[in-house]
Order: sequence, then structure tokens, then C-alpha cells
Amino acid sequence: MLTIGPHSHPSRVIVAPMAGVTDRPFRNLCRQFGAHWLVSEMITSDTRLWGSKKSQYRLAFHDESEPRWIQIAGADPVMMADAARKNVELGAQIIDINMGCPAKKVCNKLAGSSLLRDEPLVDSILRAVVGAVDVPVTLKMRLGWSREQINAPQIARLAEQAGVALITVHGRTRADRFNGSVNYDAIGMVKRAVSIPVIGNGDIESAEFARQLIENYDLDGVMLGRSAQGRPWFPAQVDAFLQGDRLRAPAYTEVLTTLRDHVISLSNFYGEYTGVRVARKHVGWYLSYLVDSDQPRQEFNLLDSLQSQTTFIEGLKVAA
Repeated sequence: MLTIGPHSHPSRVIVAPMAGVTDRPFRNLCRQFGAHWLVSEMITSDTRLWGSKKSQYRLAFHDESEPRWIQIAGADPVMMADAARKNVELGAQIIDINMGCPAKKVCNKLAGSSLLRDEPLVDSILRAVVGAVDVPVTLKMRLGWSREQINAPQIARLAEQAGVALITVHGRTRADRFNGSVNYDAIGMVKRAVSIPVIGNGDIESAEFARQLIENYDLDGVMLGRSAQGRPWFPAQVDAFLQGDRLRAPAYTEVLTTLRDHVISLSNFYGEYTGVRVARKHVGWYLSYLVDSDQPRQEFNLLDSLQSQTTFIEGLKVAA
């Protein structure tokens, strides 16, 4: 059982916030397969930018299934607190603070994982956000700025003292980006440093490994990121396995039906022009599991209408 403030559920699997990936259509699809905990794409704390199309899409969560777990990113305590309040007014039920994103455009603004270099600022942000809202606040972070500057246990203790309800740790540093091995032992160090729930994240590719990770380090759950790309059913599979059950993987034709539904939902959500372009990366991930050749993905990337995309997917069904 995982408990975050007033929210409790037997699931110990969380779908990670991934910019450009875990949008509303993807979250809804994961929920359809049985995922319970999902975190939104990060929303900037600069509310002056909320009028942009990108922010408007990311802020469209008010009528989603509960719990609505919304991630915010920024480096100014006052702005972060204000963004948290406004997201709660829009329907957010859990606020997540991003201190894990390694992207240059985020770190160059001293946000994301770059914050880990400034522990007093981290403490100010955590206390400001927790004090601004009456919903649980969580933190997603990396191990530190670099392998030589691992300070995740110290940050975790600051978070606990500030009133943060749960911490997710990606077992790499900002300097690692997504390269090299994940330091699971360091995630275990964070778990031992605090008494609040700690979630492990990073290269969790199978249900068996998820269980091993939880058992080895006494973790409270796992967060799945890239392993869910092209497999919106995977979080529910992992969850079922952790609860002593097994969910079969969808058959080839079921995957294609899911793929078609996903493509249609993207065009419905973003409008056809943007939707067909967003669909390309998702379809690429699906196809990487379905076929050995890269040719279908290359062909799909040339399509520029929803009709041509759905026709292409129907053609894959016929080929099967």
C-alpha cells in the first residue's frame, strides 16, 4: 500500500513525468490498462508563460481521474509557491517538485537537477511550496550534480523536515544525464536517511527487477519512465506482478488497436496538425517492440494526416 497524504492505494508503481511524453492522452491510456499513480509533464512555475499552447495543454487536467498529481519546475521559491497554489485551484491533488530534470534548457535556468548544487535554495523552495498548499507535496530528484557531488541523502532530509510526503530518486546524477549505470545503492542510501516513502527510478525494464529493487533496498515503490514508452500497459503489468498476479502482454492486434486509439486521441487533444507530429515518436516506440525493421517507422514519419496514420496502422493489422 502506498500512501501520499489522504491518498492510498495498493499500487506501488508510478508513471514518471516525462516532458513531451506523459501528456493527457498517454496518461489516460495508462489508466485504461490499470495504472493508478501518474505524474503530469512538468509545468513551468512562471505563470506568465501559462498562456502558451504548450502550457495550456499541460494545464488541462481538471477533470482527469484521481489522484491528479501535477509536477512544477522552477528555481524561485515565491514563484514555485504561487504555481503550486494555482495548480491546486485548477484541481491538482498532489504537487510534485522537479529537481530531477537534466535537460540543459531547464538546468540553464537553475531549475531541475541544477538546484541540487544549492541546498539552502532547495530548502527554501521545499518549505515555500509545502507551506503554500493544503495538498501533499512530493519531490523528484537525482543523486546530485555529479558522481563526485552526491548529496541526495542530505536533500532528502531537508525534504522530510520541510514536510514533503514522498521522494522519488533517479539513480543517476545530472552529469550522467541518461548514460551509464544506475546507482541503486545510492537510492538505498536515501531510503535509509529518511522515514518518509522513497521511490526508486531508473532503467527498470521488467517486473522482476522492480520487485528485486524494492526488496533489496526496502523501497516503497518504483517509478517507470522510458520503459513505459510504447508500452502503456507495462506499469499495470509491473503492478500486478508486485501484488502476486500476472497480466499477459497484449497480443499484436491488441497493440495495434491501442496504437490506433492513441494516435486518434493525440489529434483530438492537440488538433490534427500537432497531433500527427506528436504521434510519430510514440508510434516509433510502439514499433520498436513490434517489428525488427526500422522501415515502418521511417514510412510512418512521412505521413502528415490522421487519416493516413490510421490507414497505415490498419495496414499493419492486415500484414499480421
